[in-house]
Amino acid sequence: MEVIDTIKTIRSIRRYRSDAVPKEELSIILEAARWAPSWANTQCWRIVIVRNGDKRAMLAGTVPDWNPSRLAVSEAPVIIVICAELGKSGFHKGKASTDKGDWYMFDVALAAHNLTLAAHSLGLGTVHIGVFDAKKAASILELPENIVVVELIPLGYPAEEPKIPLRREISEFVWFID
Repeated sequence: MEVIDTIKTIRSIRRYRSDAVPKEELSIILEAARWAPSWANTQCWRIVIVRNGDKRAMLAGTVPDWNPSRLAVSEAPVIIVICAELGKSGFHKGKASTDKGDWYMFDVALAAHNLTLAAHSLGLGTVHIGVFDAKKAASILELPENIVVVELIPLGYPAEEPKIPLRREISEFVWFID
């Protein structure tokens, strides 16, 4: 699949088949995350792969009932937990270098996006889940204090084909200054 086609056809998948994700495909997806750009090449992302059904159910419990992606966490055969190591990205000589402080959200988003695009190119589905109790998820996974959970990404073969969402025209969000 060409990159632009992958970008245009990726969708948020919230229903999954129970088929296992082959290790080879998971390796390709993780390799895509590995090559994401990051602040001064700090590569602050940390990724936890959860295949255990009990742990997936516990992680689903961190997602509010009203979130339509909650079922995806318990249904998908793999949950990719995207985390960040604090204090690495956006720092120079130990001090925050921008008015945004720790730059980890930006770097982690790049890795997560690479990962989801790679998954889609292999026929797998994903959805970015940001509304959940991140501290509870970190506790379930027994992560060290300097590692924060940023998002949950269910991964598996889609059991649905969502409609193509409307997109704004480029002229609605781009300004040219010549």
